[in-house]
Amino acid sequence: MDPGILLGMFVHWPALGLLPALLFGLAWYRLRRGWILAASLAWLAYVPYEQAMKLRLLCSGECNIRVDLLLFYPLLMVLSASAIVVVLRHRRRTST
Repeated sequence: MDPGILLGMFVHWPALGLLPALLFGLAWYRLRRGWILAASLAWLAYVPYEQAMKLRLLCSGECNIRVDLLLFYPLLMVLSASAIVVVLRHRRRTST
């Protein structure tokens, strides 16, 4: 699947961002690791921001060219990937 399509889903349906926020939040509740909390909070902050952009509350006129996503998507992906690595390492340590 093309990553652009997946990320575009969050632009069209900002509430979908609550799913990774919830999953990372549950993982943080179990493991209490900082990277997981950072990922959860980043996704949680992204949802109202993206919803406000969709409703054109944070942009005047032309909202189709989203340079802000060049910052936000890599940040969300790095935090998410880091949190996933933390979870997988914890699972590996506890399974051995």
